Amino acid sequence: MGKPWEVLDESLRDEVGASVERYAAARPMLERVADSMRSRIESLFDETENNPLFIVGRVKTVESFRDKASRMLVGDVGETPALEFPNPLREIHDLVGVRVIVKLPHEIREAANLIKRRRSDFDCRSDREKDIGSVESGTYGYSSRHLILKTRGEEVVRDFQAKLDGDVKITGNFVFEVQIRTILSHAWSEIEHDIRFKNAEPRAWSPHIDRQFTATAAMLEAVEDQFSELHERFQTVTGFWDAEGEGAEELSAERIQFIWQTLLPHVDRKSDDDWGWAAELLAAHGLSRTREFAKLLEPSVITSVRAALDHRYSPGPDRLLDDVLLWHFGKAHIKATSGGDAHRADSLRRRLVQMDAYRVKQAEPVPVAPSIAAPATAPMDTEGEAVSKQQAGSNAKSDAKGAAKVSPKSNGTKAETPQAKASGTKA
Repeated sequence: MGKPWEVLDESLRDEVGASVERYAAARPMLERVADSMRSRIESLFDETENNPLFIVGRVKTVESFRDKASRMLVGDVGETPALEFPNPLREIHDLVGVRVIVKLPHEIREAANLIKRRRSDFDCRSDREKDIGSVESGTYGYSSRHLILKTRGEEVVRDFQAKLDGDVKITGNFVFEVQIRTILSHAWSEIEHDIRFKNAEPRAWSPHIDRQFTATAAMLEAVEDQFSELHERFQTVTGFWDAEGEGAEELSAERIQFIWQTLLPHVDRKSDDDWGWAAELLAAHGLSRTREFAKLLEPSVITSVRAALDHRYSPGPDRLLDDVLLWHFGKAHIKATSGGDAHRADSLRRRLVQMDAYRVKQAEPVPVAPSIAAPATAPMDTEGEAVSKQQAGSNAKSDAKGAAKVSPKSNGTKAETPQAKASGTKA
């Protein structure tokens, strides 16, 4: 089947042809309308944080107008042919289009809401999501939000209407379309439009091409989902470092679990959801705020601790947190968390020797004071209670099985400190 103009009933050709001539004559004035609407939409984002990547305006080509004006209603056999748009210059609402291109899907909603709130500039006549039908039918296509807006007494619109002549009233009111989509959806739709609608031979289209476009749309949707997840994670982590906001929130067992699983989702080999012991370890060093815990888990420190101890098995959160605290606080950590348990204290000393040896090997000076927060106990030193490197090497394998906990796991609270539980500690 050819294009609408090619199959238009002969009885309607003169009528459509007259509308096309009027449109072609007035189209230069419509370019001015499009530029004005694009500028107006663009100005709405001047004072917002989420600016679109770019905003463009376009005017329907004469050929495209002719094809849309030539669409006929599907009637019963024998009925008189009728046009879908009897008055196309007033009834076709996408003669002017403005496209707002954003980075991520959530920005589509934010942009649409911003535009719709400007009721003094535009009257929103319609709001629909292009991909709703494809989602409900289980298919794929490009995602886009379409707003139909009506201007209010625009002078540039009056000039266009005056150029049309005929029965068009000069009101300054004009209906146009705003499409809001992501950059990936924009690229997909532009390529698809070039191949599908601008092809000199539309009969070259095949079901295989449909299938390929559907597959690419599905892949782009998956990529957008990943970008959205990355954005949300980055926003969450950024909040951890806000000393006046989320970073100041107090730590609890549940909060520690959330922060850990956000920053170190790949190190979560706990057999249960009890993070009470982790809360006790942090409390022993006076660490009580989100920002302090986030700083403790800097990636460079995690990497250094892993390299220094060369764990035989990947440690779980409890063991790795114990090692990270030992890295930061040294002997102060041993004193604050051993609780009189000689076996645990000996295990921590062996690990500390390995860490000190690693620091020397890396030409990194051993800290003489904690770098996270001033602990209640004495700062780390490098003298006394020394264990030889030979002894550390002989004990490394047994130590790699994991540090014992300083006390029986709590029910998620920080009521008792590790020092107060000496009788119940593990190695």
